[in-house]
Amino acid sequence: MISWWKGAALALVAAAGLAAPRAAHATDIELFFPVPVDGALARNMSGLIKEFNDSHPDIKAVPVFTGSYDDTLLKTRAAIKAGKPPAAVIMSANFLTDLSIEREIAPMDDLIAKDGKSPEAFMAQFFPALLPNAVIDRKVYGVPFHNSTPLLYINADHFKEAGLDPDTPPRTWAELYDAARKLTKREGDRTTRWGLMMPSNYDYGGWILEALTMSNGGRYYNEDYGGEVYYDTPTMLGALTFWSDLVHKAKVHPAGEQKGPAVTGAFLAGQASMMIISTGSLTFIRDTAKFPFKVAFVPMNVRQAVPIGGASLVQPTGLSPEKRAAGWTLIQWLTSPEKSGWWSRATGYFAPNKAAYDLPEMKAFLDKNPDAKIAVDQLANAKPWFATYRTVPVRKAIEDELQAVLSGKRQPKEALTAAQKAADALMRPYVEDTALRLPGAE
Repeated sequence: MISWWKGAALALVAAAGLAAPRAAHATDIELFFPVPVDGALARNMSGLIKEFNDSHPDIKAVPVFTGSYDDTLLKTRAAIKAGKPPAAVIMSANFLTDLSIEREIAPMDDLIAKDGKSPEAFMAQFFPALLPNAVIDRKVYGVPFHNSTPLLYINADHFKEAGLDPDTPPRTWAELYDAARKLTKREGDRTTRWGLMMPSNYDYGGWILEALTMSNGGRYYNEDYGGEVYYDTPTMLGALTFWSDLVHKAKVHPAGEQKGPAVTGAFLAGQASMMIISTGSLTFIRDTAKFPFKVAFVPMNVRQAVPIGGASLVQPTGLSPEKRAAGWTLIQWLTSPEKSGWWSRATGYFAPNKAAYDLPEMKAFLDKNPDAKIAVDQLANAKPWFATYRTVPVRKAIEDELQAVLSGKRQPKEALTAAQKAADALMRPYVEDTALRLPGAE
C-alpha cells in the first residue's frame, strides 16, 4: 500500500514536471479592446479571456482596455511604431480602409488558407452587410466581432400618455416629427421632457447623420474608393435640415452637442421620450429602465436604410509568426457561433456570426427578449459604415459642422459646403496618389 502511494506521488510529480515547460513557453499576446478599464464590458471581456486561456494553455492572452474607438486607433498605431503591436485589436470597423491603405494591418487570407478555406467561404459565416467593412480590395482585413445598427428607442408609458400607440412606433420622418411634438413637455420657457434625442458627439454624430442620409436615399461616401465623400449633396442637406428643424423649429430636441451617455441618461430618467442610439446600448437599457420601452427601425424618409456600426478583429503588421498564429487562434475563438452568441446576449450588440442564431440558447434568449431581434431584422436594409482615407479627420470635418448647426451657429447648406471643402483637402494626397495618377504620367 505504501509502495502504491509512493508510485502515485511520483506520477503526479512527473506529470507536473511535464506540464510546467508548456506553461512556461506559452505565447504571450495582447488584445486591445476599446472600453474603459471599469464597467460591464470590461468585466465580460476579462471573463472571456480567462476562459480562452484556461482552454488554450499554450497561449496567454491579456486584455488591454484602450478607451474609445478613436483612442484604440491611436494606441494601436503607437504600438506598431514602437515595434510592439498587439496580436489582435477590436478595431472600429470604419477604420479598416484607412489602416489597410497605410499598411498598418495585415490581410488574413494566408491564415484562412492554412485552415483549408477560401476567404469567401470563411466570410460566408457572417451577415453579408458586414463584409464591405471587412473585405477591402478582395482581401480579408477584419473578422466581425461585435456589431450594431442604430435603433429607435421609445418610452411606452410616455406614448400612451400622449395618446400614441407604443405598438406602432414612428416609421417615417413625418411620423417621428409629429410624435416628438406630442411627447415634448414644457413649463413656460423651460423644456422638462424632450420628444427626441440623438447623440451628436464625435464618432456618434457622424454615424447618426449617416443613418439619416441613407434613409433619405443618399450615400455618405464612395464605398469602393477611399478618397470620396458626399457631404455637399441634396440627400445630406435634407438629413441635416431635418435634424436642425427638430432643434430650432419644432424645439423637440435639445440644441448643441449631445453626448451618447447623456442621451441614454436622459431617456432612462424620463427626460426624453425617444432616442436614436446604438443597439449596443440595448442590454444596459433593458437592465436599467424602470419603465416599459420598445425598440424599432430607424424611421425613414425615402427608404429604410442604416449604417453598420461596431468593430472587427484585426491584426497589425509587424507581428512575429508565433504571435500572429496565437492571435489568429484567439480571433477564431472569439468569433465562433458560441462566443459570438454569448457576447451578443451579454452586451446587446448583435452576433455577426449567423450560426449563433441557430443555437438553442440564442433561440431561448430571443423568445424572452424579442427586442434583441430588431437589429438583426434591420440588417436587410443595412449599408457599410463610413470608411475613407484618414477616416477620423474626414469624419470630424462633418461632425464639426453638425455641431455648429445644432448650436445655431451655421445653416445646413453653408455647413455642408465647408465640410466638403475640408474633407476634400484631407483626402487630396490619397486622390493624387491613386485616381489622378495615370501609368507613365510624370
